[in-house]
Amino acid sequence: MTGRRKAREIALQILFQADVGNLPIDEAIEATLTDLPELDKDIRNYAIRLAKGTWAQKRSLDEQIQSVALRWTIDRMAAIDRNLIRMALYEMLYMPDVPYRVAINEAVELAKEYGTTESSRFVNGVLGALVRKLNFDKNKKQK
Repeated sequence: MTGRRKAREIALQILFQADVGNLPIDEAIEATLTDLPELDKDIRNYAIRLAKGTWAQKRSLDEQIQSVALRWTIDRMAAIDRNLIRMALYEMLYMPDVPYRVAINEAVELAKEYGTTESSRFVNGVLGALVRKLNFDKNKKQK
């Protein structure tokens, strides 16, 4: 597992705790990282940056997601799915060093690991619709 994959996995755990547990993001970070004292500093920092950034932009991310998930409300989505989609969309919009295809692939792989049997298809479909809506192929170069 790559360092960023591990960081994304930890960020997902943080976001899940904040979302489902209705915790402030800093409490969710502390609760998650307390169990990982040996964690590499770069992985820890990326996970925190990703979780805090995603949570801070949650409202605008949810609006974007809702605009393409026509038959689903954010609240009806499985918690893992909605947080993976939020996290990937945050990376796509606010982390220019991450190619959007990498953000999508990582979200799909984490959905396979942590979601339901349908999660990976759902996450991929919503993120694909967002790519088309936001014109990522034209507006963000790939590495």
